[in-house]
Amino acid sequence: MPDIQFRENPTDEDTKRQFDSKETSKFYDPCQDAANRSLKCLRRNLGDRDMCTDYFQAYRDCKKKWIEERKSERWKKAMGSLGFGASDETPESSTPSSPAAAGTAASGEK
Repeated sequence: MPDIQFRENPTDEDTKRQFDSKETSKFYDPCQDAANRSLKCLRRNLGDRDMCTDYFQAYRDCKKKWIEERKSERWKKAMGSLGFGASDETPESSTPSSPAAAGTAASGEK
């Protein structure tokens, strides 16, 4: 049986724009089309789940991709709000590693 691909791309710019512009209280699922197709398959096959496994897998793949993208976007947003960029150093690498090193650096400035 051929693999069934979901039509929607949960990580494209149009989907991101729709998600970002929705009202806070509104639910938005970019994989809703895949979910509808899997339910339609169940109705068409009188509830026989074995006949619809490709539709279920397409929905799971879509949802997984969407969730991973959302996690990545939240992580980038959190790091950006803390002042870390993609090319910025971590706070540990920009500060002296030991108190003794900090003391020598401070004494060298006097």
